[in-house]
Amino acid sequence: MPLREALRIAADRNLDLVEVAPAARPPVCRIMDYGRYKYEQSKRDREARKKQHIVTIKEVRMTPKIEDHDFSVKIKNAEKFLGEGDKVKASVRFRGREIVHTEIARKLLLEMAEALSAVSNVEREPKVEGRSMVMILAPKQ
Repeated sequence: MPLREALRIAADRNLDLVEVAPAARPPVCRIMDYGRYKYEQSKRDREARKKQHIVTIKEVRMTPKIEDHDFSVKIKNAEKFLGEGDKVKASVRFRGREIVHTEIARKLLLEMAEALSAVSNVEREPKVEGRSMVMILAPKQ
């Protein structure tokens, strides 16, 4: 129908004429309450945002000389973080000449990955970054 007639019908009903598909020939329009439509759209977006979970990365730091009990506490913390759906960045920080013994840190990180294998997957293998060795664990789906 002609544009003037569509605008007149929309004005008679106290509604808006909204162009739905401008690329179509002829363009497709709809008579609707645009304010209400925008309100409902924002309401749907808010609900969707409420339900989504933002994955954060929690860090668990250790040194190569960590004791057994401290190591088990770090594993428990990492397990808690993974249970909440967060990723865990396990890092072993080197001080002074400890950086020569990267194999100790690698062994520690692989031991942690093995202990957490029931609840996590290794997303990134142990790798030296500056003065620390880092491994990232992601929760199992």
